[in-house]
Amino acid sequence: MPSFIEKVRSMAPARSDLKADLVAGLTFAVVAVPQAMGHALLATVNPVMGIFTLMVAVPVAAVTTGSVFMNVSTTAATAVAAGAELADFAPDDRLAALAALVLLVGVIQLLAGLLRAGSILRFVSDPVMTGFLNGVAVLIILGQLGELTGYRSPFPNAVARALDLLLRLNRIDLRTTVIGGLALGAIVLLLRSRWSKFAFVLAIALATGTLALLSLPALDPGQGWSAVRIVHDVSSIPRSLPQLSLPQPGMLLTMLLPALSVAIIGLVQGAGVSQAYTNPDGKFPDVSRDFLGQGAANIATGLVGGLPAGGSISGTALIIGAGARSRWTNVFGGAGVAVIVLLAAPLAELVPMPALAALLIVAGFQGLRIAPALTAWRTGWAPAAAMSLTFLATLFLPLHFAVLLGVAVTIVLHVTRESNRTEVSELVLVPGGMPVLRPAPRQALSNHLTVLVVNGSLFFAAAKSVGDLLPSVEGSSRAVVALALRGKTDLGSTFIAVLQRYAQALQGRGGRLMLVGVDPAARDQLARTGTLQLIGEENVFLATEQLGESVNQAAAAAHAWLGQTPSGETR
Repeated sequence: MPSFIEKVRSMAPARSDLKADLVAGLTFAVVAVPQAMGHALLATVNPVMGIFTLMVAVPVAAVTTGSVFMNVSTTAATAVAAGAELADFAPDDRLAALAALVLLVGVIQLLAGLLRAGSILRFVSDPVMTGFLNGVAVLIILGQLGELTGYRSPFPNAVARALDLLLRLNRIDLRTTVIGGLALGAIVLLLRSRWSKFAFVLAIALATGTLALLSLPALDPGQGWSAVRIVHDVSSIPRSLPQLSLPQPGMLLTMLLPALSVAIIGLVQGAGVSQAYTNPDGKFPDVSRDFLGQGAANIATGLVGGLPAGGSISGTALIIGAGARSRWTNVFGGAGVAVIVLLAAPLAELVPMPALAALLIVAGFQGLRIAPALTAWRTGWAPAAAMSLTFLATLFLPLHFAVLLGVAVTIVLHVTRESNRTEVSELVLVPGGMPVLRPAPRQALSNHLTVLVVNGSLFFAAAKSVGDLLPSVEGSSRAVVALALRGKTDLGSTFIAVLQRYAQALQGRGGRLMLVGVDPAARDQLARTGTLQLIGEENVFLATEQLGESVNQAAAAAHAWLGQTPSGETR
């Protein structure tokens, strides 16, 4: 076992990677500061909270996730989700609610990692997440129109506010719109240039410098340009590192359900990063280990009053594109943010709010998942319905309800689809040849062996569907029906009840039910429920390594009981 000191030494940056990691980390810090400030606005809290998140979450996750390159920082989706949950709190209570929310998000994610619960993401289908993320992207775009134009609608819903703005275009502030439009145009142009990595930073700097110039007394005697809101008008940025801030215990229970939905959003985003970027050894990281790392990052962030953090696809792509070689890139990124705050906070306070709104609008458009949406729409009615319903729910319902509704819809559609996919076919045995598969007969034939193969799920409604598809025993005599169950390790109580009723119906007319290719675990279920005794141990044939062997054994036993030759002729 390696000692603690050896483990620490193994995490130290290699000299050959140090320069590349430092440059990539500082590049992330410069780009991420304005983004994080914008994400804090989405969460309806002080922009400095986004910066605190970068200082803490990014380096903590860097040393705890299984993914070497995953960047865990502020994301638009988690910020919008947090903002939706905090909107009903008074401004004085909002920070306490945020601290409780982020801490609970961390605890939930940490437990998911410790329990190795990566499989829970199966219940959040791609269409549901596509609908949710597209809904969040639209909310981001619509939600920033007020800050971009200077008209703040009184309606609480982003869609309603956007419609209200369209009806009151005469009330927008021209100067605010000019600054926001300048930043928006600069971002779009720079993203198409060789300066694309620094598009956000350069556009924010251009808008900040332009507003500062136009606000000079000589150029702005009426102080109209000075009325354009800047970060300092919202809050000052402290020239210090984040301080420990414990959440109020009374808030924890209130924020539990919202924290669950935000945690799911963060984990799904993180899983997307895990499966998109391999580690330097060429292997994909452990998703559950990444859960643990995100949980640790959010617990640490919750203790300093930051935003919920999640696996950032854009942040990860940025550091890799900037030349990251190891997990130390994210450590240097967090440290770089701290340096910027300590040395350049006065400049950050001069950033115009409409410029941040422009940044978020572009981020919203970048977050639209058009190709996955078209794929879900073209795949079939079930994924299209799940995606559309989740999208509409995201626009008009609290986000935690939208996520949970999407998960519920996915489960219902999955159960419905699986129950409709169940098939029962007849396996016709051919002496000296390969069996022939054909539709199951409607009527069980007297003095005849019918071998049936069950394909599909055996649970809930699917089990009842199997019962309806089995051949009727009405009017038959001494019919033998053999069900091939290879690969069915868990029969389920509903299907066992179907077997019991069908066995009794056959026995009532002098027939037999046989089960072939039975897994040992399934046989134990039959024994515990009394079904094995009802059917008869001699009528249950366990699966073997050789395909078809148990079917042949059952056929020989059935023909012997019927007094027939293997070809089915009466002796």
